[in-house]
Amino acid sequence: MKTYVALLRGINVSGHKKVPMAELREILTKVGFVNVQTYIQSGNVIFQSIEEDIQKLTDTIQKEIKDCFGFDVPVLIKTNVELLNIFNHCPFSKDKKENSYFTLLYWTPDKLLIEDLSRFKYPNEEIIITKSCIYFYSSIGYGNTKYNNNFFERKLKVTATARNYKTMLKLLSLSSDLK
Repeated sequence: MKTYVALLRGINVSGHKKVPMAELREILTKVGFVNVQTYIQSGNVIFQSIEEDIQKLTDTIQKEIKDCFGFDVPVLIKTNVELLNIFNHCPFSKDKKENSYFTLLYWTPDKLLIEDLSRFKYPNEEIIITKSCIYFYSSIGYGNTKYNNNFFERKLKVTATARNYKTMLKLLSLSSDLK
C-alpha cells in the first residue's frame, strides 16, 4: 500500500467551494482509501491506497468531490518521496526557505513561458521555476506580493497550488508517519 498526498486547489477560500474536511475524509474512506487524514481546511489529504495509478486516484477524488459537493476541484497527487524531493531542492538559504512558498505545478509549463516569467522581477521577492514547482520567497509577505498563485497560473498557462514551508513540513511528517 502506497502513501499519497493530495493537494486540492481553491477550496474553502472566502466561503467558496466549501468542502468540510470530516466529510471529505468519510467520502474518501468509503471509496477504499485507507488512513485518510486531512490537514487544515485548505485541501491537504494524506491517504494510502493499493492503487498506484496517479491518474485513477486523481479521477476518483475529483469525481467524489463533484458528486458530493457539486463542483470541480483540481487535484494534484504526490507521493511522500516526490514531495520530499521538491522540498529538499528548495534553492533558498535556510532563513529564506523557512519563509518561502512552494507553488506546485500540475504539469510542466512550456519552456518559453518559463523564460518569459523569469524576466519578471519585483523588489524583495525571488522566484525560481522548475518543471514541478515554483520556489517563491517574499520579504513583504504573501498577502502583499505581486506573485501569487493566480499570477503564476496566468503567466505559465498551468494549474498550480501553493503551500507554505510549515504546511510542507507537516505534510511530509504526516505522510512519512504512514509508511
